[in-house]
Amino acid sequence: MANSLKTNFSAMTALQSLNATNKSLEKTQGRISTGFKVNEASDNAAYWAIASTLRSDNAALSTVQDSLGLGAGLVDVAYTGLTEAKDIVDQIRSKLLGAKEKSLDKNLVSLDIEALKNQLLGVATGASYSGQNWLIGPPNGSTTIVSNYSRTTTGAATVGVINIAVGSLALFSTAAGANGLLGTVRLNTLSSATTDAQLDTFIADATTAVNALIRAATTVGTVKAQITLQQDYVRNLRDAIDRGISSLVDADMNEESTRLQALQVQQQLGVQALSIANQSSQSILRLFQS
Repeated sequence: MANSLKTNFSAMTALQSLNATNKSLEKTQGRISTGFKVNEASDNAAYWAIASTLRSDNAALSTVQDSLGLGAGLVDVAYTGLTEAKDIVDQIRSKLLGAKEKSLDKNLVSLDIEALKNQLLGVATGASYSGQNWLIGPPNGSTTIVSNYSRTTTGAATVGVINIAVGSLALFSTAAGANGLLGTVRLNTLSSATTDAQLDTFIADATTAVNALIRAATTVGTVKAQITLQQDYVRNLRDAIDRGISSLVDADMNEESTRLQALQVQQQLGVQALSIANQSSQSILRLFQS
């Protein structure tokens, strides 16, 4: 290539090479500083869009986790209340059976039973969690717990829920004329005038209540197991999504650090090459000086 005073072709080539190296170096430094190989849509539009959607879904699943945690607390409290109520009604039934013994003072037995009834009311009113109480309420009440979030093949969002008929769990009902799971147990009053036939009715009422409490506790236990399984699933799903996002957009720091060192060497060589190319004009000048 001919030497020219107007245009330094070698310097132009060296400068272009140095600019390309500097651009690659800037990109590599950006990956190292952010930890991402795809940090913006301009880096890789397809991967950035997928990662953004997955991050959005993961945020939604985080809310689902919170909902399941709240639901687990409500279920635990309700289950504890139901099993405690069942044990108390068992005690009431035992005392009613004992009251059939002629030598026992029914009035004294009645005092014990009334104390147990008050304890039942305490169990029901105390079974509150996050402002909700499933053991006192309307007989037809129901609630839902958000249990899942997903997208269809068309991209539409779907939300899964666990339905719970909380009205069937109420020990005491707020509705007029409804007695809840305790039936007439809390209304039956034992006295010295209570006949054996009435006692048999009271005992039958207590047995009915015990059976109802067992069924309710079993239902709640099933929901509890379902929530636990769903919590594990959502946790594992979020971890899998995080791994998927990482494989798409995270930078390989070992690879990037190696590339950085190579580019730094290329940059130094590029600067030297540009410096040498710029000296060619000085060589021409020295020809005229000689």
